[in-house]
Amino acid sequence: MPPTDASTDAGTARAPRIGPGSGPGSRVGTGSDPGAGTDCEDTLDLRLPDELIALFAEGTGSRAGAPGGTPDGTPDGTPGGDDLLDRVGGWGPVKTPAGVLHLLPVRAERDLPLIHRWMNDPAVAAFWELAGPESVVEDHVLRQLDGDGRSVPCLGALDGTPMSYWEFYRADLDALARHYPARPHDTGIHLLIGGVADRGRGLGSTLLRAVADHVLDKRPSCARVVAEPDLRNTPSVSAFLSAGFRFSAEVDLPDKRAALMIRDRALRDLL
Repeated sequence: MPPTDASTDAGTARAPRIGPGSGPGSRVGTGSDPGAGTDCEDTLDLRLPDELIALFAEGTGSRAGAPGGTPDGTPDGTPGGDDLLDRVGGWGPVKTPAGVLHLLPVRAERDLPLIHRWMNDPAVAAFWELAGPESVVEDHVLRQLDGDGRSVPCLGALDGTPMSYWEFYRADLDALARHYPARPHDTGIHLLIGGVADRGRGLGSTLLRAVADHVLDKRPSCARVVAEPDLRNTPSVSAFLSAGFRFSAEVDLPDKRAALMIRDRALRDLL
């Protein structure tokens, strides 16, 4: 496949109202056995995950990445109780061939101006659809920060310089799971490369591979990392393939036709 270009790294695309931060109509997930789905066969398990049952039973509503920390004193981005993403804020640095990447859970008062500027880049806006006043980006981010922890937005700092925006989400607990055979603990990734100078040189693929493997290392119960770039964004699909994801299927989402990309734990050393 051809190398990535600016539109690739800028637009590893979000599925509006399907990915992280979607509303209460999001589909609950598909089981909780950490050993399930360790191969790469796409199958469907219809059992509710234990942590979701516990979440409903206890009525918890932890605040992922809330500015200033959470009421129980846990750090930003590491909600107390049953964190659905294994405390993203505590995953630590990601070593990549391009440098050391730190994933910093978003703090609205600190990060919104920068994210807003990136979202208004035409190459980004074409796929993320979050251009406009800062309130548009604020609403998108706060839906995640005020949610139940199934989605965590992060700023990516490469060797100390903020240069990317990431969203990590429980794909099996998301509305996306209505559109593919989800497995327990499937973890979704969205990526935006912010700086124009960082696009078009394969950096997106480099970071995607390193971060996807970091997810698998930090989430032992997760057997697959998934993504759903817009099929029209051929360079983006190519970037995921170069990062060791495999093309699984075309899926019709409400706002786009997407390529379902999967990086399997079982195949990580082969792709």
